[in-house]
Amino acid sequence: MREPKSAVRKNGNPQATGRAVPKAPAASRDDGLIGAKLRSLRQRQDKTLQAVSAATGISVGHLSQLERDLVSPSIKTLHDLSRALGVNISWFFLPQEPGPRVEQYIVRGGQRRHISYADGIDDYQLNSQAVRHIGLLYSTFAPGASSGASPYAHDGEEAGVVLSGQLELWIDGTSATLDAGDSFSFPSSSPHRYRNPGRVDAVVIWAMTPPTY
Repeated sequence: MREPKSAVRKNGNPQATGRAVPKAPAASRDDGLIGAKLRSLRQRQDKTLQAVSAATGISVGHLSQLERDLVSPSIKTLHDLSRALGVNISWFFLPQEPGPRVEQYIVRGGQRRHISYADGIDDYQLNSQAVRHIGLLYSTFAPGASSGASPYAHDGEEAGVVLSGQLELWIDGTSATLDAGDSFSFPSSSPHRYRNPGRVDAVVIWAMTPPTY
């Protein structure tokens, strides 16, 4: 598997393309880095880097880089790590701060929990922690950003809509390119991967049940 690079990028400039794009999410108190969370979880389970490497196929060196936030994980890498450590990807988001009773059902724009992946993918969690059987994400993809060269699969179902840009979606070895306004849905057990084939950022609202996030 190709070693993912650090996910450091600028948002696309809508004025350069002549197209309006949805406003980027408000800044989150979560910086999107997962290293300290990954190390803490591994150590609490009394697992060595070598044991996690054997369970995931990820090299010890790359695991060490992830724990020090020298690189960002690919989506598939964090998926594999979460399975090996017995959590959902949502564990790597910061917990939601408590508030008035009604606030437990609401996610404010400035309080979205956030993860940055390799190659320019950012996920912002839209659902509150009051629900357990559905996940909702605001996802941004830099030009060329992808989930990786290898497809992955898991239990559940997924659906989404492209708000801006393009999304190229592979399911069971076949692909289609979706434009703004197009939507999709598929069983997560079908091997899948995706990327932004365009020259501007793509924005996708993504839902899944049960949540892998």
